[in-house]
Amino acid sequence: MRIISFTKKWNKLNQDEFTTFRFPRKDRDWYVGEIVQVFYKSRSPQREKLGEAEITGKERRYLAQITSKEAKADGFNSLKDMEKWMVKTYGYTETWKPMNKLTLRWVVKGE
Repeated sequence: MRIISFTKKWNKLNQDEFTTFRFPRKDRDWYVGEIVQVFYKSRSPQREKLGEAEITGKERRYLAQITSKEAKADGFNSLKDMEKWMVKTYGYTETWKPMNKLTLRWVVKGE
């Protein structure tokens, strides 16, 4: 079972269903129906398993296509904040590449 990791305990993780934006994986991209382990800081001594979730939706999106409403649902104060975070985290040129908007639903929460 693969891992989706978060570096912040976003409020969205308290909802039954939430979204996250991820760049496609080079080995094997995420797919609808896949069950994943959800971690907080998976590669850190503060590693914490938050549970397991099923990917219930996947849409190909560019950063320029993301709406302010989606950015807020993803945990940001505004679309501009999301854009700044993406550039800081992935670099300016990466943000021009398509991403996956993944919708996840908790299967097992809080292990």
